[in-house]
Amino acid sequence: MFSHIMIGSNDIARSKQFYDAVLGTLGAGEPLRNEAKSGHVRLFYRNNGNVFCITEPINGEEATYANGGTIAFRCSSPEHVQTFYDAAVAHGGTACEDPPGHRDTSLGPMYLAYIRDPDGNKICAIHRTE
Repeated sequence: MFSHIMIGSNDIARSKQFYDAVLGTLGAGEPLRNEAKSGHVRLFYRNNGNVFCITEPINGEEATYANGGTIAFRCSSPEHVQTFYDAAVAHGGTACEDPPGHRDTSLGPMYLAYIRDPDGNKICAIHRTE
């Protein structure tokens, strides 16, 4: 369904440090760095056929986060969710919502953790349990 997901950053070096650590827990390696003719930098993290991008806004305005938006990353176990969460908090992320843990939802049981990245984007680590 998706080709890629792209978010904006006001500090691409800070975002790289954060996402190198966080996406590294999912197996993503060094991102492909793309510099546009305008000088704007984009980072493309690839893993298992998925692409997650970080960009400096090409219009020169400040990057903002989506109110109500969340990007969720699939993890293989509750322990993997915790590792993702710990890496995020250790590299400048901010915990938000409830602490990492099990949730019974209308979509079935899940183990979740929510974090805001250094630019305020809300991300989630999720493991769907049986």
